[in-house]
Amino acid sequence: DISVVVELYEKLLRLQRQGINGIWARILKNAFAPLFAGKFDYIAGNPPWVNWESLPENYRSQMIPLYEGVYQLFPHVGFRRRHGSAKVDISTLMTYVSADKYLEKNGKLGFLITQSVLKTDAGKGFRRFLLPNDIPIQAIHVDDMVELNPFEGASNRTSVVILQKGRPTKYPMPSYLYWKKIAKGKSIAFDASLEGVMNMTQRKQFVAEPVNERDLTSPWITGRPRALKTVKKVMGQSDYKAHAGVCTWANGVYWVDIVARRPDGLVVVSNITEGAKCKVENVQAAIESDLLYPLLRGRDVRRWKAEASAWIVVPQYPNDPKHGCSENLLRTYFPKTYLYLKRFEPVLSKRPGYLKYLGREPFYALYDIKAYSFAPYKVVWQGFGVSNMAVAVVSTFNGKPIMSNQAMHPFISLNDLTEAHFICACMNSAPFNFGVQSHTQKGGKSFAQCNILEYLRIPKFDPKNKLHLHLAELSQSAHDAAQTDDQGKLRSIETEIDELAAEIWALTSQELKDIQDSLRELE
Repeated sequence: DISVVVELYEKLLRLQRQGINGIWARILKNAFAPLFAGKFDYIAGNPPWVNWESLPENYRSQMIPLYEGVYQLFPHVGFRRRHGSAKVDISTLMTYVSADKYLEKNGKLGFLITQSVLKTDAGKGFRRFLLPNDIPIQAIHVDDMVELNPFEGASNRTSVVILQKGRPTKYPMPSYLYWKKIAKGKSIAFDASLEGVMNMTQRKQFVAEPVNERDLTSPWITGRPRALKTVKKVMGQSDYKAHAGVCTWANGVYWVDIVARRPDGLVVVSNITEGAKCKVENVQAAIESDLLYPLLRGRDVRRWKAEASAWIVVPQYPNDPKHGCSENLLRTYFPKTYLYLKRFEPVLSKRPGYLKYLGREPFYALYDIKAYSFAPYKVVWQGFGVSNMAVAVVSTFNGKPIMSNQAMHPFISLNDLTEAHFICACMNSAPFNFGVQSHTQKGGKSFAQCNILEYLRIPKFDPKNKLHLHLAELSQSAHDAAQTDDQGKLRSIETEIDELAAEIWALTSQELKDIQDSLRELE
């Protein structure tokens, strides 16, 4: 309504004449300048970095036509999108709108933007590099500054992306500059001069291209040209499927320590509230042991070694664990466990994920738990917060399968121990490790999630293949060496594993060396 604009203008004019709040006039003038000044040859800026899931619901609804219809930035549609699982960053929309509305043809745009738009599935729409009316935009340069952590008080994944309007992106993209600190672990002062930063860092000239050459919107792999050419032999759809660990949305209720075991068969547990996002009271209670399972959490998983450090209450039907046990069954057969959970019903019944996905289930039901969660053997790994693959094989503990913690520990479920060790050896090898590092966020939340097996190929285990059996034996030996912390023996085993794994993917000795050199460069 024009009257609203006129009223706003008159108020601002009065404030300006009174010398009050003059800053707002300048802010508004700058905000609306592009609408009146036309288009530009160069645009530079730092758009806001806010995840889609963090935006208010009303704002999301208003933005959907732009995200989905105009710029097609959503990697998912429908249910997953509307419930915040798209993980899209609003900076992607800002970038596309700026290039579309304010950039001249052949003009260049340089934005500070999260590296996630290049390295994760959530950036799939961004990597279309296509504006409305099929106008292409070309990625011509990236500065990857994730390791520098340049913003004070923030641990975001900083990069500089330069785009040119009117030209298609070509691969390999030849100008991906990887900034690396010379002194590992030493921080760079936020007020350091450019010269100081240059002296404290190395700049590695990498190239970038889609991890799936048949899908140009797939996450980018980055590295030296020879190493990327080699790692393509490792790329492809795996013969195995990974799963997420158990999701509770209230770890402080379900995660427990066993304090004592009583003569009547009950166990006394204390819920683990330290560090839990969902704040609940700390209690001790005697419950049945039937629904307790060993749990991997935090740093329980390392290379070649995984040991459960806690327990988790799993109130699901044993024969159909996708569903929570009925309240009647729990009251009848596990009354103490039921009373323990009932104590937390006000919290459990209001869990955001429960309301979204499990509304018809009992108030204590869990998510991402099915028959595969109870497999006797699992290959588990650190899903985020690390910079190298850390994979191990776990079996049962006291006759019970070990559970893993949702995104922290993805896993492959198996019924054969030898097969599990074969997979573990492949995943801890240098070729697989470089394949992960080249296209994921080192140290981030998307380092090695379940989808890595969609891009990296592990062949199906063949019990008659001597190479497969040898790799399985070496994995078992590596687990033994890790248990005794024999680092010398472990390095020797890992060297042999790399050589045999190279044969799995038909790599030459020189190609293996290229990959190993690239891994050292990324350390």
